[in-house]
Amino acid sequence: MKWTDTVEIAIALADQHPGEDPRSVNFVDLYKWVLALPDFSDDPKRCGEKILEAIQMAWIDEVE
Repeated sequence: MKWTDTVEIAIALADQHPGEDPRSVNFVDLYKWVLALPDFSDDPKRCGEKILEAIQMAWIDEVE
């Protein structure tokens, strides 16, 4: 997965962190959790706030 795979990342985060409310996750934790995903393989420096927002929104959609 790459940073642009927001839906795939959101699904993986929902699986890795069941019961977690994505609205309450801060971007520092979100960033670390994405990097820790087993299938994630992108440059950590390529991430910005907009990407984290997109991942968080996709995760919210996935949970709902």
